[in-house]
Amino acid sequence: MSPTLPEFEDVLAAAARIAPHARRTPVHRSRSLDALAGATLYFKCENLQRAGAFKFRGACNAVMALDDEAAARGVVTHSSGNHGAALALAARSRGIPCHVVVPEGAVAGKLAAIEAYGATLHRCAPTIAAREAAAARVQAETGARLVHPYIDPFVIAGQGTAALELLAEAGPLDALVTPLGGGGLLSGTAIVARARAGDIAVFGAEPEGAADGIASLAAGRVVTDIVPDTICDGLRGTLGEPNLALLQRCRVRLLPVSDTEVVSAMRLAWERLKLVIEPSSATVLAAVFRHRGHFAGRRVGLILSGGNVDLAALPWQEQKAP
Repeated sequence: MSPTLPEFEDVLAAAARIAPHARRTPVHRSRSLDALAGATLYFKCENLQRAGAFKFRGACNAVMALDDEAAARGVVTHSSGNHGAALALAARSRGIPCHVVVPEGAVAGKLAAIEAYGATLHRCAPTIAAREAAAARVQAETGARLVHPYIDPFVIAGQGTAALELLAEAGPLDALVTPLGGGGLLSGTAIVARARAGDIAVFGAEPEGAADGIASLAAGRVVTDIVPDTICDGLRGTLGEPNLALLQRCRVRLLPVSDTEVVSAMRLAWERLKLVIEPSSATVLAAVFRHRGHFAGRRVGLILSGGNVDLAALPWQEQKAP
């Protein structure tokens, strides 16, 4: 049975539920980036969110919405890093157990954060099928509640609160752009955009090496046979069915970006905004530069999804010989 699609009222409920726990992140501006883009840009800095990414919003909403009996059994998820850390922190805030299934090859710093927040790690092969199978096994063994990283309706509603705050602070916008991986952030954003600013254009920035979302919208169904190959480790998840339904319903358009464009945008954001963002975050700025026709002369909101970077392996550093 597919999860229920969340509505705008669920986002409002999430905003109230997470208010005591989540950070209201700032919106930054840069005149030099405006000039380069030919647009007026508003950056919602979710890299400054607790646990370093927007994921804390959805995870916190899901954990705090549990009744006491379900909460006592704990929560479980699968994650390449940010959602796992967010769920671990949310679970610690409520004093309940947390289990996180992590794929081989995940960023070491993100795994360290998950453990630091008190979760138990369970390793698996780096495929969605392996992640889901391992999470199901842990769920069966522990009785923990599965909090899926992007199809859980409480997660989607929680992620939408970032756009809610951005629109409240920036004022009327012509376009909103978020990264696209599994689709939790983009579908939550689209719900808010259609409710609060019906004519606003909503875009998802997707790596060319993990463009299952673009393929899924074109096919009208979730495409699962694309093997991701991108520097954007947070965007390698397959688009969820409820997320696709929301993107279709809310008339969201997807824009491809290359890893080269992402790295260039990431470095530019570090230089001009003085913000540490990860490659997945930089997709939004890369999309504005590559697809200028959609944004020129417009007021554009960009959600910087996270800042959990492996500082020992920055993508613009020259690789040392072994």
